[in-house]
Amino acid sequence: MFELKPISAESVPEALSKVERYRLLNESWLAESICLDILRVEPDNQEALVALLLSRTDQFPQGVAPSSAREIVRQLRDPYDRAYFDGLICEREAATTLRRGSPFAGYEAYDSLREAMEWFEKAEALRPAGNDDAILRWNTCARMLMRNPALRPRPAESLEVLLDD
Repeated sequence: MFELKPISAESVPEALSKVERYRLLNESWLAESICLDILRVEPDNQEALVALLLSRTDQFPQGVAPSSAREIVRQLRDPYDRAYFDGLICEREAATTLRRGSPFAGYEAYDSLREAMEWFEKAEALRPAGNDDAILRWNTCARMLMRNPALRPRPAESLEVLLDD
């Protein structure tokens, strides 16, 4: 196989700017690769961890598992960031579920959006002054649920049938 070449610590700021550029160009796999290079040099670089998490959520529609983003959340030091990004992962998971359009997509997306809203409420309680990002995301989830009648909880009787089996 190949031995990856390390980048220099001095190149980290420029590499981080490239990450943002590649995400904007919808080339999240390139952004992810750069984040991994940064984290080899600076394993606790919070900005690179967040960018890696976001790059992976960008790739949910291509089959990247939400668990790959959730494992990064645990490395974030700030409790607000952990709650906010847990919510963001759930929100993006819901959007991906809806795009796939499976028979139970409306129920699954509803569950993910409600979980996202719970995380955003936790983040709201921890947010720094002047940071309303968690509120904005919560409102977005609420609007999605209010505007789309296919997004609803599973009927109680279908849960009972599943539990009886």
